[in-house]
Amino acid sequence: MSDIATTDDLFFTRTDMDKGRVDNLVNDALDGADDGELFLEYRQSENLSFDDGRLKSAGFNTMQGFGLRAVAGEATGYSLASELSEDAISRAVETVKTVHAGYGGTLDQSPTGTNRALYDDINPLAGVDFEAKVKLLAEIDAYARAKDPRVHQVSASLAGEWQAVQIVRQGGQRSADIRPLVRLNVSIIVEQDGRMESGSFGTGGRVPYAEYLNPETWQAAADEALRQAQINLESVPAPAGEMQVVLGSGWPGILLHEAIGHGLEGDFNRKRTSAFSGLMGERIAAPGVTVIDDGTIEDRRGSLTIDDEGTPSQRTVLIEDGILTGYMQDRMNARLMGVQPTGNGRRQSYAHAPIPRMTNTYMLAGSHDPDEIIASVDNGLYAVNFGGGQVDITSGKFVFTCTEAYLIENGKATAPVKGATLIGSGPEVLKEVSMIGTDMVLDPGVGTCGKDGQGVPVGVGQPTLKIDTLTVGGTAA
Repeated sequence: MSDIATTDDLFFTRTDMDKGRVDNLVNDALDGADDGELFLEYRQSENLSFDDGRLKSAGFNTMQGFGLRAVAGEATGYSLASELSEDAISRAVETVKTVHAGYGGTLDQSPTGTNRALYDDINPLAGVDFEAKVKLLAEIDAYARAKDPRVHQVSASLAGEWQAVQIVRQGGQRSADIRPLVRLNVSIIVEQDGRMESGSFGTGGRVPYAEYLNPETWQAAADEALRQAQINLESVPAPAGEMQVVLGSGWPGILLHEAIGHGLEGDFNRKRTSAFSGLMGERIAAPGVTVIDDGTIEDRRGSLTIDDEGTPSQRTVLIEDGILTGYMQDRMNARLMGVQPTGNGRRQSYAHAPIPRMTNTYMLAGSHDPDEIIASVDNGLYAVNFGGGQVDITSGKFVFTCTEAYLIENGKATAPVKGATLIGSGPEVLKEVSMIGTDMVLDPGVGTCGKDGQGVPVGVGQPTLKIDTLTVGGTAA
């Protein structure tokens, strides 16, 4: 069944709403506006949590609703409801029309359609029973405890959702998307001689549960969480000061996402509040640095058939060989900046208006072997994994906490360190990149991006990178 047929069944057949009458309501809401749409959503989600040898919690939730938006210039009228009915939409029409009363705008051209459907036949919540999911989490617990007698606590969780959306525009133009999402998390605490340390690992994507029931997948997740905890038992206080830093491949791309990616979103640049505003076509990074945002990579956490305005997802080159070449755009900011939307208009749910957001953002590989990069550093830090961080979009300044890092001494990664933070500026870091590895990989599928109170699933990635100068905050005396 196609995405349109599936969503027609959810939003019209099951609700007794008439497509023609809904189209007329949308036409009325947008008459005289510059842009807008009716966003219909149905979502089922579940989460199971296993902690300290027992099932701690299990929940299942179904939600549905709509958001109706009308845009006039820079102003937005938005009305929402959890009730899917023509009466509710009719009330919303009267609300959003006020934003363009007396305005007389010309409706922007609708997005180009697409015949692609990434996930129309995937529903992770169907086909695997509750007992199998609980058994999986119990096996993870037993497996980790059997691997190392120092294991003190094991926490594992499994989450899945199935989201269906349909977007209706003036003239009855429709687009739809089916979006599955699964995530497996494992956290382990180990204890030795009174010292406790933890490690964690998560993996996920827009795939069925079957992949995570595979022992190769969940055992690898447990092994990685345990490895990180074991490494942390041996960690020493991190040094502090300016030094050369090597960033590992994969998940460390979260620094790229936060410190650089947000600054390349259209709204910040239209309002000129980004550190990259007004720099299109100029060099903002070292030669060899190419950064992509790509929402079309199948099965990835940040990938979508269409964005939440109906624009097909695409591959957008943001930085090419160090030169700024593009911003990520939703429809409103693209129209106001006189450029084309890039399929980056995203929203957390029907309760939120779309804004420019990343999908899967990553740096392309370079020409240096990762071992060669580490060997080039006499005294520095090798940062392999990150936890939380803070970023100022206007200045690009950031602070990130390392959850796994090592000293580099005489060209070799040596002792693991604890308490290291990386402090710097996104624009400055881009120019300090001197070596780019051949080992670009995407993260294992755990990213959630927050902006303006909305969270959406995203992907990040990068190769191993050498940064010539970066401030490290440490705990060493």
